[in-house]
Parts: sequence; C-alpha cells; structure tokens
Amino acid sequence: MFNKFRHSIIRKSVVAFGNLFNNLYVDRVDETERVIQTIKVPLSYAPKQKFIAKKESTPNSFEQEFQTILPRMSFEMSGIGYDPLRKVSTVQKIKRDDPNGGTISQFVPVPYNINMNLYIYSKNQEDGLQILEQIIVYFNPDYNLNLKSMTEFELIDDMPVILNNINYEDNYESNFEERRFIVWTLTFTLKLNFYGPITKSGVIKRVVTNMFSDEEMEKGIIKYTAEINPFSANKTDEYEIVEKFEGF
Repeated sequence: MFNKFRHSIIRKSVVAFGNLFNNLYVDRVDETERVIQTIKVPLSYAPKQKFIAKKESTPNSFEQEFQTILPRMSFEMSGIGYDPLRKVSTVQKIKRDDPNGGTISQFVPVPYNINMNLYIYSKNQEDGLQILEQIIVYFNPDYNLNLKSMTEFELIDDMPVILNNINYEDNYESNFEERRFIVWTLTFTLKLNFYGPITKSGVIKRVVTNMFSDEEMEKGIIKYTAEINPFSANKTDEYEIVEKFEGF
C-alpha cells in the first residue's frame, strides 16, 4: 500500500523557520544613547526546559556562565495537525514532462499545520524588548516564506508563518541571590503541504482501439491502430503517425 519516498518537507520547513531569526542583533548603549557594543543573538534548536533545567541543576557553577551567554534564542517544533480548511480534491494530480522521457505525476498535496515555539532569553528587559521588536514588526500576523518543496517538479510553495501568541516570564521576584532571568515565548503556525510519492509514466507510442455498434456486432469489430514511425523516436525526434484500420 505504501511506497518508499523522501521529500524532507518537515526538515526544510524547520530550517527555513530558524533562518528567519538567525540574523538578529542587540545594541548596548551608554547614558548618552551612544552604541558601545553590538551583539549578535545566538540561535539554536532546543526546548526551553533544557536551559531552565540546566540553570536550576547547577546554580553555582553554571550561573555565571549562563548569564554571559545571554541574550540568546532557541526554537522547537511543538506539534502537527491536519488543516481541513485547505483540503482540495484528492483525485487531482500534478504532472510534468520527465527529462528522461515520459511524464512524472503525483497527487495534490495534503495540508498540515506545524506548531513552532520561539524562545527569547535575556538577563534584562532592554535586551529582550530589542529582540522582540525586530521580530513582531514583520508579522501582521503572518509572514510568507518561499519553500522549495519538490525539486522534481520545481515547486516553490508559499508557506505562511503565523504569529499566534506572545507570552512573558520574569523571575524578578525570586530571592536576591538568584539573578534575573527573562523569557519571551512566541508561538507560530506553519502552513505546509505534504507531497506523496512520484509516479513515472512512459511515452505512449502506439494506440489500439476496437470500435463497434450494437447493430453491427454481427459484422465484426473494427480495429484502429495508430503508432509513430520510427517507433524508437522520442518527442524531440522527427516522426510520423501511421494509422491502420482492420475489419472493414
């Protein structure tokens, strides 16, 4: 029932999502608002719990190290679900010529939504707000990404990235021995199309049709044959179509 294929749609979409936020910077200024330092914000694929658990498990040895790597960001995929609003007829096919001859085809894609979380970690309010403002200005509430879904069909899908919600955590009210740790959580929805296996079809070079009517059943069947000459020709070669009737 199932055929082996690999299009890596999820991997491509996650990489494309991460690249959206891979070039953000934070400016540090003095009392006169003069920029004295510009820091590129590191980005990695990791859940929020990984940073929090490591911070809490080694409060003494890791605390200083944790503060020096801030600000930073991470992202993760949190879920996937079918999108019935984008469903189309399941019998439609996408077709194109095969460079090696014949045609290749596949059924129309299946729509799914992928949920992504983006985390912004900072040790002060100013750093977090700088990063947040550089992100939300591009989402109103969505941003379209061009995703090369199928190389065989040269398909480039528009993948809407929708900003759903923004949450804020601040442990400022903790005890005085613990340093401040601010986390912004941005939830997104990626609208993807998943494509199935590709079917290859050869070039049709001969057609045979049997024709008859109810009144002429006793007279026999008329056989019609059409084929190209020479039979070894491809679509770019010169050829002619030879027709033949049998049974008159």
